[in-house]
Amino acid sequence: MCGEQFLSGGQTEEGATVNLNALNQPGLGYRPWSLTFSYGRALQKSVLQVWKGKKDNVGAAQKMLLLRARANGDANLGKYTGYAKDAGVANKSLYVKNYAY
Repeated sequence: MCGEQFLSGGQTEEGATVNLNALNQPGLGYRPWSLTFSYGRALQKSVLQVWKGKKDNVGAAQKMLLLRARANGDANLGKYTGYAKDAGVANKSLYVKNYAY
């Protein structure tokens, strides 16, 4: 097995990042596979909220994407410290009733 991916749907962006970080703590021992999330909404929500489809917001949206990507990259290594928790809508629930995957 090369890896295990969990869906991030329904979690907040921050919750998904914190959970990914917990899965990858060094104290859990060696695993020859990757544990990660199949990110969609949990990586994009704050970015889309900042962008709002407006050309003038592209730079700010790119900065938000880099922040979320860095946070999740650190979490994938078990090294996320919570620095992105207050950015954008990171703590807003992404739950959608009756959402079909």
